[in-house]
Amino acid sequence: MTDPAPATTRRRENTRVRLMDAAAEMFAEVGIDGASVEAICERAGFTRGAFYSNFGSKEELFLALCARSAETTIAAVRARVTSIESRGLEDAGDVLQLVQEVLEATGEDRLDVLLGAETRLQALRNPGFAEAYLALNQGLGESVTQLVRDIAAARGLSLRVPADVATDLLLSVWISTSETALLTRQAPSESRSGLADRLSQVVGLILE
Repeated sequence: MTDPAPATTRRRENTRVRLMDAAAEMFAEVGIDGASVEAICERAGFTRGAFYSNFGSKEELFLALCARSAETTIAAVRARVTSIESRGLEDAGDVLQLVQEVLEATGEDRLDVLLGAETRLQALRNPGFAEAYLALNQGLGESVTQLVRDIAAARGLSLRVPADVATDLLLSVWISTSETALLTRQAPSESRSGLADRLSQVVGLILE
């Protein structure tokens, strides 16, 4: 007889993914406080029973979403870093372009920006959320910091500030510029241009 366990596991995983995808959209649109379990279930096409068989609460789902976001983002950044390194940092083009390539792996569409803002807000309010958010920042920061060090070494450049401080500056500029672009309803091309200008200024400050 065919073992039903793999099929059951796949169905359960599919249910979790659909619930998390629906919740990500809801949290980005109305925040965690404004998104009810019922609304998440309706958007995902499941019942409350399906929700509670996978998550103990809306807060537990949010933390699972934070963990998934952290894994996805860090994996994307590391893959981008590996791709850049395989081309050879000495010949991979402009320093600013290298940095921008990596930061673009963190995502820049409207949903990403809104969900990121909601995550930071909840992290400020709730210690449990703060732990998940800090884990994302740590993994992302470590990957970008190593790239900053590698670029400086490969190009024979010196850092005016410690590499981890340089990373904090770059990520802060990325987040601030992305949120400002959304607030001011900038077109994608205008947003990318503004980001490039700001990153260029920061790169000029941290490298010599």
